[in-house]
Amino acid sequence: MVKLRLQRTGTKHDPHYRIVAADSRSPRDGKFVDIVGHYHPAQIKEQTTFNKEKILTWLKNGAQPTGTVLNLFKNAGIWAEYKTTLKK
Repeated sequence: MVKLRLQRTGTKHDPHYRIVAADSRSPRDGKFVDIVGHYHPAQIKEQTTFNKEKILTWLKNGAQPTGTVLNLFKNAGIWAEYKTTLKK
């Protein structure tokens, strides 16, 4: 099963995360299939960048987001957009 999850990068005490599509059996920082965004929580205003087309494609193909990634998608409005495309 493919999951959309966070992959930690950056340095100690300054985490950066990639939002990746990865096999659920691979380790957190292991192999991934595709990078679909970035997340930097340590900024005063959290910085997130997404590739909406890739994310929607992965979701339509059955990828499951983890809890944290799902919250990021909801805050960005991507999850609502995905739900409306399902109803069509």
